[in-house]
Formats: sequence, C-alpha cells, structure tokens
Amino acid sequence: MDESKLYGELTPSGGGDPIPLLKRKLLIGRRPSCDITLRFANVSSHHCELELINGYWFVRDLGSANGIKVNDSRCDQKWVFPGDTLTVAKHRYEMSYHALGERPENEEENPFDRSLLEKAGLAGEGRRKRVPEPIEMPKATTDDDVAMEWLMEDH
Repeated sequence: MDESKLYGELTPSGGGDPIPLLKRKLLIGRRPSCDITLRFANVSSHHCELELINGYWFVRDLGSANGIKVNDSRCDQKWVFPGDTLTVAKHRYEMSYHALGERPENEEENPFDRSLLEKAGLAGEGRRKRVPEPIEMPKATTDDDVAMEWLMEDH
C-alpha cells in the first residue's frame, strides 16, 4: 500500500497551511506521536481518529475532554463529507477530498443520548452488574468456645 498518497486535506478555517491527509487512518491529538499534531492546550493527547472507509472519511472521538463537531453539531462519530467543517476542540477545519463510491448515510446521533459511563463501556445493556460474592465471616471465638470444643473432642 502506498502511504505517500494524498487522501485529502484539512484546511484551517482561520487561515494557515492545509494539513495533508497522507494515510487512510490518522490519529489526531496534542502528542508529537500523533499522525496530525495539534499543539493546543484544549486538544486532548489522543483526541480523535480519522479513517478513510470505502472512499469517505469517518471521524471518531477518542474520549476527548473537549469533543468534536461536524458542521457545528457535536458528535462521538460521524461521516465527514467533502466541504464539511470538522471542529477539534474549538479548532475548525474544512475537509477537502475527492469522494469515491456510494455516499454513506450519516446516522444522526445525539451525544447526550448516552451517559458518560455508557460511552466508556462501563454501563448499558451489554454489561452485567457485578454483584459481590457474600463473604463468610469467621465465627467469633472466646475462651469458653475453645474449652467447649476441647471437651467435646474424644480424649
């Protein structure tokens, strides 16, 4: 696979150089190890992921503190079509690329439909409540109990 191919660009809305999309899967965040490094305090270390799927870009929030938006609508994940605006924290970019194939449907998702615990996979239908096993407490013993046991034993 040729990773030097240009799969599109993110153009900062306030001006600046376009960011080339050089791989089919890109990690966006504040850390230098990310594919696209955004050095802003409000960008999480691993903020979101862009993935080219069947000719269209898909963005997925990675549990960031300040979230993502597509066309000013907050979301956890969504298709990003050519000309759409992707906002990472408060930083806006226009998505530019040549789409291929049939356009996928964007399922509308309200980010407030699920609790933070459900988003983190810690609650919800697929998760069973963990009921602690009952703990058997040791029987309290006194000197009288020890003496009684000794008397009951065969000597």
